[in-house]
Amino acid sequence: MVGRRISLKSIRALDEGEVVWDGTVSGFGARRQKGECVTYLLKYRTGEGRQRWFTIGRHGAPWTPDLARDEAIRILADVKGVSGKKRDPAAEKKSARKATTVTELCDAYLTDAEAGRLLTRRQIAKRPSTIATDRGRIEGHIKPLLGAMPLVAVTPQDIDTFMHNIAAGKTARKSETKLRRVTHVRGGKGAATRTMGLLGAIFTYAVRHQMCANNPVRGVVRFADGRRERRLTDEEYRSLGTALDLAPHDAAWAIAIDATRFLAVTGWRRGEALSLRWSDIDFPRRTAVLAETKTGESLRPLSHAACDMLSEFKRSTEFVFPSVDGESGLRGFPQLWARKLAKLEGFPADITPHTLRHSYASVASDIGYNELTIAALIGHKKSTMTSRYVHAADAILLAAADKVAQHILELLG
Repeated sequence: MVGRRISLKSIRALDEGEVVWDGTVSGFGARRQKGECVTYLLKYRTGEGRQRWFTIGRHGAPWTPDLARDEAIRILADVKGVSGKKRDPAAEKKSARKATTVTELCDAYLTDAEAGRLLTRRQIAKRPSTIATDRGRIEGHIKPLLGAMPLVAVTPQDIDTFMHNIAAGKTARKSETKLRRVTHVRGGKGAATRTMGLLGAIFTYAVRHQMCANNPVRGVVRFADGRRERRLTDEEYRSLGTALDLAPHDAAWAIAIDATRFLAVTGWRRGEALSLRWSDIDFPRRTAVLAETKTGESLRPLSHAACDMLSEFKRSTEFVFPSVDGESGLRGFPQLWARKLAKLEGFPADITPHTLRHSYASVASDIGYNELTIAALIGHKKSTMTSRYVHAADAILLAAADKVAQHILELLG
């Protein structure tokens, strides 16, 4: 066979288990395995003298004798370091098969997050609630769709398919935990976009730790933000007030109603109110200092209406809105909202706690307050250097809080 090139004729003449070697490219050959299957292969030695076998591909589209020979020449050039750096393609291929999977990456990411080694943009560790949300998206969407894939094999096309599969509801399901709690994994474009944000952060973590070379999430076009900035009308405020007045007041149910009223007159985020402790409140200065919010430590002015409301609550635990056992802030508020509050007669059916926040900001704007004042009232991030040294709300801000809260109380009736 010396000097003869592998051709279609020589491929057809192969018996089962036979190998034919090319006479023009050293180490390039073809082997018939079983039946009609013929595989193109390359045998070479590394710079250290180790012998390697590399499978180029099966005979048939796209591989022909000529294309396979050209690929063998290219591989041999890489082995010899013609391009500047010697490679060992067979070893690289074997290593890729054993590469870290997406599941292993996600587990490493969560371990570092729980240990406080992952910092947010504000250079603080992720909060437990954020980690819990991340874990839910990883277990509900990422692992089922991408978990078994090696990191080096994930492409932007895979990520695009992943996003559309979540949007189409392929990961949506309902399950019951050992404690008989029902968990819902929901699909849709919103879930897909939020999970894509997390997946991008996870792959950035992988690149930083040299687990893969590139972030395949980068550049994938995501769904447009479909958020609706819903606000309550004057009539809806009256309906909300009437519904809350007529609602039964028992145990956690009563606490949920109190929390809803507080959210309405302060514009706080739901989590900020439910985790509020009595020790956070300075009644003489009408100020609350929240240690952990979405924007870090936050100082909030308290209107007379909010203070009057708080003074009527029982101080049975350290939390202003406690859970039934008193061990934490009120748990299950979204469920109470969906199952009870939203079903009250006259209660605006499509509003959420965030609607109360946006409505508060809108009322403040209607009254005539500027963006900086509204940001201070509801805890948006402030860019001034002096804000970090201020420990009490000033008279102007307190007056603004009073005026907005009083206006909302009038709307509630």
